Parts: sequence; structure tokens; C-alpha cells
Amino acid sequence: MSLLSALPSPDTYLVNGAGARPSAFAVSELATASFAAVGKELSRLVIALNLSPESPEIYVDHRLASLWYGFSFKSEGWDMPSLWDAIAGDYQASDGWIRLHTNLPHHRAAALKVLQVKSDRPSVERAIRNWAIAELEAAIIAEGGVAAAMRSRSEWQDHPQGRVLAREPLIGWQGPRNIKLRDRPQATAARPLAGLRVLDLTRILAGPVSTRTLAGFGAEVLRIDPPEWDEPGVIPDISLGKHCAYLNLKSSDGKEQLQELLKQADVLVHGYRPGALDALGLDKATRDQLAPNRVEVTLDAYGWQGPWATRRGFDSLVQMSAGIVHAGMEWAGADKPTPLPVQALDHATGYLMAAAVLSAMAEAASGQAVMDARLSLARTAELLATLAKRDTGEDITGAIPTDYSDASEQSGWGTGYRLKPALTVGPAKMQWPLPASKLGTSRPVWPALAT
Repeated sequence: MSLLSALPSPDTYLVNGAGARPSAFAVSELATASFAAVGKELSRLVIALNLSPESPEIYVDHRLASLWYGFSFKSEGWDMPSLWDAIAGDYQASDGWIRLHTNLPHHRAAALKVLQVKSDRPSVERAIRNWAIAELEAAIIAEGGVAAAMRSRSEWQDHPQGRVLAREPLIGWQGPRNIKLRDRPQATAARPLAGLRVLDLTRILAGPVSTRTLAGFGAEVLRIDPPEWDEPGVIPDISLGKHCAYLNLKSSDGKEQLQELLKQADVLVHGYRPGALDALGLDKATRDQLAPNRVEVTLDAYGWQGPWATRRGFDSLVQMSAGIVHAGMEWAGADKPTPLPVQALDHATGYLMAAAVLSAMAEAASGQAVMDARLSLARTAELLATLAKRDTGEDITGAIPTDYSDASEQSGWGTGYRLKPALTVGPAKMQWPLPASKLGTSRPVWPALAT
């Protein structure tokens, strides 16, 4: 098998541009290589589907790849919502630093319950100073919240979860299956994913990046969220090219509708922790029965084995746990946590997930068995920690007007401009006919099958 297992060799794709995001780590190099991974697997798929007589050339714009690791959308004449809750952030405790992630109401409530304070930052700061970071981290997680104590790289490598991650593959392929891809006569070398139905059951941020990428090459992406769910700080960035629908998966009708959607899907991308799909009536056996020919890719925060395999987490928290923030602090000579300049673990994992989808499809189109792919933010952190920095030229700190497309995008919130695409694969150029839309603006049906 030749399923994706590592970043592609630099001599297999073309790169234009220079510069780097300022960081202790090779963030810009990772950005370019992760885009190239998508390109390489899409090129393989184009050949496997007989859409081109020769392998399309892969071209990555290094500067744009770095910028897509940040926010891809610039509003025009209106203000974007804040990315962070007022309580979220880094706090100094009695023996070190800890980060609270409180963007979701129930996570904020859990942290405040443990700290026994009201929802204002000064009160939280005072309360945390009396705690040890390991004890507070454990208490918040036990309450159903999310938090991460800052560890050094050596502390993480000695940690039970860190030791497990060191042995995990970058992409874990599980459960060989023989599948038959559905015919898609509308697919061309210029739009190789046209007609592909992708069911998106992800939240923040890696999963949505992967499905946004697939949409950019023609896939029909249907994102499903619980009723009234919203993530206003990130949705304008990651709902690009997608149909976004609400569905109550706690109801019997909602579960039945989800099963029908899965039956008709070619690809399932989800971010549920181990066993969580079982509660929706979609355990592995059921998924195999309903959609035996699907390609499935999933992710979690801290890896798929070890004591933290079921722990909730986000990019900023994994950076704290895995020693990324501590190394950044030392590199910067700072006296407080110094994270990556962007949420690189999310973005890299997202592009690798998209590449994994394409890799499995290429194998299936070639008559080979495929497997379900599993990735994690923490394993991507290990990849970043070992990646060599090569480009020490000009700093890439933000987009300038020429980085954006000339045509405006009429998003669900207002007019704006999107970054130019960073990846071209032969005649296939990333483009999204659908602008970014608010959640719940579509029906939970496949548009191409709607009557």
C-alpha cells in the first residue's frame, strides 16, 4: 500500500516565495509541506481516476501557505467577532503557568465552578495563584472543562502520554476494507472532486480546514451542527464552500436523518473522541453497514492510545502540554508563555486529513484496500517539533492587500475578501463557488439529491 504516512519529499513539488512566520519552530515550512501533501495525493487520485494522462504538477505558494495558517478572510466595513472568550488565556499559578479554554459555555462554567469565582478575569487570576498547575488541570478536566498546564519538551517526552505519542504514526490507518468509489462523471482534471459528497461532523478547527480544502477542489461538503450551535469567531473562515445545516442528533428523527446522510456520503470526516459516535447509534459496525464504500478520516486532540486518549483538547492547549509554548518562551527570551504565531497544529492536521482522504480514494481507485485514517493534534505537534527550519528570510506576520483575491466574497455576515489560493495541481486551482455562510442556513440534505 502507498497510503499517506509522512510529509512529501521537497523534490516532488514546486515552491515559489520565501519568508517565515517568526517562531522557534518551522511553522512556515510545515505550512508549505502540508499543502504539498494535499497536492501530491490529489495528483495521485487524478491519475488513478484517469482524469489526466500524466501526473499534474504540484505548485505551492510559500507565502500564501503561511498566511492560510492564519485567518483567510478579511471583512470589509464590519468587524469580526472576537476569537476568544474573556476568561480564556494563560494564568500564573503557584508553580507555573496554565491555560484555560473557555470559549464554550460549559467549559467556562466548569472552570469557574472549580475556582469558585464569578466570570471576571481579575477574580480568576487571583484564584489561580493559589493552585498548583497539575492539581488545577486535573480538577477542571474532572469537572468536564478543558485546561492545560505548561510543560517543557523534556517533561512532555517523559510524560506517559508523550511517550505513547512518540510511538504513534503520524497517520494511523486502521481496519482494511475493499471499497468501490461511486462514479462521478462530472469530475475533471480541473475539478477532480466534483460530485464527491463529504459529510462534515467536525467543530474547531482542523476538521473544518480539511473539508474546506476538499470543497476547494469541487467536493460537495455538508456540515452538520447541533441546533443553535455557533462559533462566530471562526465560522467565516472555515464554512467557505460548504452547506451548513442544523440537526438534533439527540432525537430519534435526527439520528435517522444522519444515518440517511451517511448512506449517501462518499466521505465521512469527524472529530468525535473514541467511542463517542456509538452514542449516536453510529458505531463502527453500523457505519460499515450503512456506508460500506465510504472513506473515513477522524482526529482527536491527544492521540488514540495512552491515558489521555479520551481527553478533550484544542490547539492552544496541546501546545501548552507538548512543550511547544515553553520552547517558544525560551526562544523569545520571554517571561510568559509564548505560543506559535498561528494555530499551526490545527491547520497542519487539517491539511493532512484532506490529504488522507485523497490518499484513500487513490488507493481505492487503483483497486487496493483502504483503511480509516486517524490523526491527532498532539502527534502533529511531534512532527512540528522535529521539522527543521530552513527559511530565515523576511518575516511573514500578516497579509497585505495583494495577498487577497480581487473579487469580493459576499459572506453570510457581510462583504469581505479571501486570501488567494496557495495550491495548484495541474489545471486544478482551489476555488469555492459558495461563499462562507452562517451555520444552519442549509437543510440537512445533500443538495445534489434534493428534490
